Amino acid sequence: MKSKIWILYVFLMFLSLASCSVTKHLPEDEVLYTGIQKIEILDRDSTPEGDVTLEEIEAALSYPPNNALLGSSSVRIPFPFGLWMYNALVNKKGKIGQWLFRKLAAKPVYITNVNPDVRIRVADNLLKEYGYFNGKTSYTLVPNPKDPKQAKIEYQVSMKAPYTYDSIQYAQRRHRTDTIVLANATRTLLKKGDNFNVTVLEAERQRISTLLRDNGYYYFRPEYITYQADTVRTPGKVSLKVVSSATMPREALRPWTIGNITVALNGYNNEPPTDTLQYNDLTILYEGKLRVRPAVLYRKLMFKPGERYSNSKQMETQTALSRLGIFKYAEMQYAPQDTSRRCKTLDLRINTAYDLPLDGELEFNVTTKSNDQTGPGAIFSMTKRNVFGGGESWGVQLKGSYEWQTGNRVDGASSLMNSYEMGLSSTLTLPQLVFPGYLKRNLKYPSSTTFRIYADQMNRAKFFKMLSFGGSATLDFQSSATSHHSVTPFKLTYNKLQHTTATFDSITDANKALYLSLKDQFIPAMSYTYTYDDSPLEEKKHHLWWQSSVTQSGNILSGFYALAGKSFKEQNKNFLGNVFSQFVKATTEVRYDYLLKKNHHLVGRLLVGAIYGYGNAENHSTPYSEQFYIGGANSIRAFTIRSIGPGRFIPDTNNKYGYIDQTGDLKFEANLEYRFPIFGDLHGATFLDAGNIWLIHEDPNRPGAQLKWGSFLKDLALGTGFGFRYDLDFIVVRVDCGIGLHVPYDTGKKGYYNIPKFKDGLGLHLAIGYPF
Repeated sequence: MKSKIWILYVFLMFLSLASCSVTKHLPEDEVLYTGIQKIEILDRDSTPEGDVTLEEIEAALSYPPNNALLGSSSVRIPFPFGLWMYNALVNKKGKIGQWLFRKLAAKPVYITNVNPDVRIRVADNLLKEYGYFNGKTSYTLVPNPKDPKQAKIEYQVSMKAPYTYDSIQYAQRRHRTDTIVLANATRTLLKKGDNFNVTVLEAERQRISTLLRDNGYYYFRPEYITYQADTVRTPGKVSLKVVSSATMPREALRPWTIGNITVALNGYNNEPPTDTLQYNDLTILYEGKLRVRPAVLYRKLMFKPGERYSNSKQMETQTALSRLGIFKYAEMQYAPQDTSRRCKTLDLRINTAYDLPLDGELEFNVTTKSNDQTGPGAIFSMTKRNVFGGGESWGVQLKGSYEWQTGNRVDGASSLMNSYEMGLSSTLTLPQLVFPGYLKRNLKYPSSTTFRIYADQMNRAKFFKMLSFGGSATLDFQSSATSHHSVTPFKLTYNKLQHTTATFDSITDANKALYLSLKDQFIPAMSYTYTYDDSPLEEKKHHLWWQSSVTQSGNILSGFYALAGKSFKEQNKNFLGNVFSQFVKATTEVRYDYLLKKNHHLVGRLLVGAIYGYGNAENHSTPYSEQFYIGGANSIRAFTIRSIGPGRFIPDTNNKYGYIDQTGDLKFEANLEYRFPIFGDLHGATFLDAGNIWLIHEDPNRPGAQLKWGSFLKDLALGTGFGFRYDLDFIVVRVDCGIGLHVPYDTGKKGYYNIPKFKDGLGLHLAIGYPF
């Protein structure tokens, strides 16, 4: 009875607030702003340049009203609770009323806050900056018919035709700088016929300045380039002349060389240097103890005394020092060597300060899984920088998690079903390649060598207890701005099943292939991964991402056995008393992002993978952790992880552990997704997913799992769906609803759409980031 009274009380209070006028306490000369009714575009320029201009204009005109939905300027939440609280409490004098006002009230957004007169002037300036000199922006207030104290704003933007470049001329001064500029004329950003664009004009000034600074003209700046534009000679056209500023100083037209170079190493708390060391032609000033090897600093300098100044080499030097990871900053100061008018030499001083040597991080998390397992986890990591005085970092990580079952108990036990995992790892990272010929070489792009050892203890309640440990060495480097390479010449993993339950034994007894993939074994592997990513190339409209990886295990050990006289095909050969795996695995994945128009993308992905066990692998078995599976938030979104395949194999819906069998040797997956803006920071997507996994060899325990080329298309699971993405700048929160269209096995329903019930083919996923 009491609960019903409270519900009634809350309902009456809500009605009372809803009945409050949101404009009751507005000043007489103010009008409540309720958003943009619409932005009408007249004489629209539908070219990409016009779309960019309109995007800038819409951003200038946008202003969210009270209770805006996800930052939208036109869509509002129907219940303006903040305004209700403002009007109900604005005149309250008591402490409680004032506290509620501060915590719950939202100050009204007035038309004067929006200031549409200023906004249309900004929009007019943007039109002119993008070449729409005849364009004009205006606005109209649209009062609420029921309450004239509320109004929306309707904007009208008239674009008309943009002005384009009729001719472009570079003024000549008969100076060496003219020769440099003309020699690079093909790289100009100004093209005849292009739209007049202030942004491009500024970029061209920056290009010329950078070009001259790379050739020694240290004091040259973009502001020393000016433009003269004639829009009268030819209607709708711009005759452009690029000239030098009359206020350009004499030093800007003089090439400079590098003189003495000094590196000042300030202490952890920016203590000034107290000692000096000379290394070749480099002077090192340091405080207390010299914490970095002089040879390391010397290799990071991209120019030496006597060389011509270069802005690019300056940036490369700063980047190289930053990659060491031991400095808070690296500031470069140049000063003329003397005060004479003929001086052409700059002394360089690089000021740095050591970053703190230790970095610690503690992370807590709570996990809830669909199998009724829930529990806390923690990760503690500690990193020491500059271990050997060359920018090396050494890290230790300790992780642990504990999960208990919130539902049923273990069969035949009186306690809840508990699982836990503990792990300890140590990593040493060097900021260069430890490889003959590369150890002392300065690469243009980032490179590193990482050594890692680890040990994990895993207890999966009702299944098994496993100990895993191993180590690896990995070399990562870039050969260009778009090409990334990762080479792992050594990786050794050892998995040991310490304990298994009767339930787990019954599963593996029924599936020998599963048992072989999980038994005690060494995995001695080598791998190479190549990644192409052209997203750093901003001038490209569409972007391609391609990654291919090859991994092999056991060949070297089998080679040693072959030298000892044992056949390469002999199975179950041992290493340190345990069988070692032997397989080759290859994957390739391609993603293509096609820009339809601003913020509208058509993104496709194709993924193909294969793993093959041979030689020492009994019955061609491969480690369970290396096999393929499909489904989930980043795969075929209509189906959960490990719920499809392999092939036409029909999963046993009555066996809650059946998903363990749903792995394969081959994988094919294709995705197509259309991404579009909705309003504000909210974006939408529609997608189509297809794919499956298969076995290379027939398995009597999984009929229909082997790949049969004649039935390849029928074997593909197919799903569609839609989703929403909320972009928080630093993170993207994603919700996808997948709708199943076809499963590769017989469901008893005829036709291609063979999902027995519509709800059986629905998959809802909450995830972070884009699926691909």
